[in-house]
Amino acid sequence: ELKAEVTRTLTANNPHIPRDIVRFSFQDRAFKLVDDMDQTAIHFTLNGYLVHKDSDEGRRQSIRSSIESEKGPVEEEEAPVEASAEATEETETKDEEPTGDAEEPQTAEAAEEAKAAEAAEAAEAEEPPPQKEPEKKLPNRFNFIERASTTYQNPMRERGYQTDPAPFETFSENVNQWFIYDAYMEELERIEKAKEKEKAKPVTVKKEDMKTGRRFSYVEPPHVDSLSKVAKAAKIAERMVNLNTFDDIAQDFKYFEDASDEFRGQEGTLLPLWKFQYEKTKKLAVTAISWNPKYNDLFAVGYGSYDFMKQGHGMLVLYTLKNPSFPEYSFSSDSGVMCLDFHSDHPFLLAVGFYDGNVAIYNLKRANSQPSYKSSAKSGKHTEPVWQVKWQKDDMDNNSNFFSVSSDGRIVSWTLVKNELVHMDVIKLSADGTTMQGPEGLQLQMFGSGTSFDFHKKIDYLFLVGTEEGKIYKCSKSYSNQFLDVFEAHHMAVDSVSWNPFHLKVFISCSSDWTVKIWDHTIKTPMFVYDLGTAVGDVAWSPYSSTVFAAVTIDGQAHVFDLNVNKLEPLCTQLVVTRKKNKTTHIQFNPVYPIITVGDEQGLIVCLKLSPNLRKKPKEKKGQDVKKGPEVEIEKLEKLLNLVREPGSKE
Repeated sequence: ELKAEVTRTLTANNPHIPRDIVRFSFQDRAFKLVDDMDQTAIHFTLNGYLVHKDSDEGRRQSIRSSIESEKGPVEEEEAPVEASAEATEETETKDEEPTGDAEEPQTAEAAEEAKAAEAAEAAEAEEPPPQKEPEKKLPNRFNFIERASTTYQNPMRERGYQTDPAPFETFSENVNQWFIYDAYMEELERIEKAKEKEKAKPVTVKKEDMKTGRRFSYVEPPHVDSLSKVAKAAKIAERMVNLNTFDDIAQDFKYFEDASDEFRGQEGTLLPLWKFQYEKTKKLAVTAISWNPKYNDLFAVGYGSYDFMKQGHGMLVLYTLKNPSFPEYSFSSDSGVMCLDFHSDHPFLLAVGFYDGNVAIYNLKRANSQPSYKSSAKSGKHTEPVWQVKWQKDDMDNNSNFFSVSSDGRIVSWTLVKNELVHMDVIKLSADGTTMQGPEGLQLQMFGSGTSFDFHKKIDYLFLVGTEEGKIYKCSKSYSNQFLDVFEAHHMAVDSVSWNPFHLKVFISCSSDWTVKIWDHTIKTPMFVYDLGTAVGDVAWSPYSSTVFAAVTIDGQAHVFDLNVNKLEPLCTQLVVTRKKNKTTHIQFNPVYPIITVGDEQGLIVCLKLSPNLRKKPKEKKGQDVKKGPEVEIEKLEKLLNLVREPGSKE
């Protein structure tokens, strides 16, 4: 860039001058555009001290300088007077000079007087007038410019022998300045040498051979930064290769629609697309799936273990549909990742909950393998596994915050204040009627164990909490010691609870007691109950219809329901996992595309496309006002709920 030539054309016109100045012409009696504008641009002005030699001041200075060269310096007021006197004497002598034949002999008296005058002038010339001593200027010790200019010679670098004690003060000051200068230069040289050594120093990395158990080391090249320059180009090339490799799957994802749905009646199918698997996560279970709210092809997967006896490390991996062969981001942790959630307004912030009770926030913008924020024992971390985290709207001070639920019975609000996580216990779940006998006959109250929760889509303070006892608590942020309502929902732990994205009163829950239930939060009995024949791992509402939801069971099957088509049975039940002794754990809908992602206990993520029968939208009837999508979905689900509320209805 420094060697590049930049051509600039210089013109005599000023580019900043106004070109639309209009003035009134009295001659033509009309306003006319002024063409002859002054193009002069003054960039620098400085008042000079030069005087013209032919001016009065110039003549006066030249006469004074000539007199000073002959007789020494004179005062400003005396110089012009003497100069004028000498000038008159010269003119008189010129007038008195005799010419040619008109010379007359001088008398003896006149000759003697002339000799006496010459002797007096010679004596005056031999004795110069006494010079006035210049005043000594006191140096300003706080003005470094004056201190450096107190001597006309360059200051010496080494201290020498001083015969005259008068300039010793100036000499010592200059020597001190050179000492300071040398100290600064030595420090700069030392820093530059240290930087060069760090750049040239090779990095030695130790590795351990898994087969022989021997440790060996290798030296990395010093210039690793050059690889980062081509990282973006390599990523694009990798995506292009993957698109060519999985071209048939990409074509099915974009264009294929199962034509056999027309002959199946109401039933539908799931078309397998991509499979995502990472070598480091083969022995870990998929514990959480979350789609990014901004980038519709990006989703995060948490890896850990649900087995209490097989706890170890965890992984946080982010995949994209554009590159199924390798993850975009990967982070390892000492404890298993149990839950995660993307921030809706800041999609680069990812909240994560761990099995050891900690919560953390990862910033995807920073190239760092460690979380930007993490809780600790001092900052109020949970004492048992964190099962779910959810971002909430920013508080009054515009600080980001999220909530977490754990088996220790605490629902905690975490706020990002400057560079730390500040916690506040929102509510503690108490198990009714469960007390433990303590020492000396004390009755100790047992706290409930939270397993899942979800916040209302419109009412900020309202949220639901599922517990290991099978109960669902309707809570408020404003009340820390009281529940708004309690639902006797299931006989075993509530694995998932979720509000309907369209209808404000409806939520769904699933449990290990084989059932999926749909509720109206104003009624304590469920509206719909579905028995799937085995433990249900997860359930999720679809983002495009208020009556469509999907669930996965531990036998490896995925079930898709549409209440508007069939209120009793699923429209699709399909085996997703083919291996034996493998269980499906989680399911999530993509917010835009008609696909779902399913995770299992072997760390495999399967992406499936919904057939047309599984994503039907209500048809508009003639003669009715055109309504928006959410209004139609709310009305559709409300009709179904009204049919259930009226037990005498034939339908």
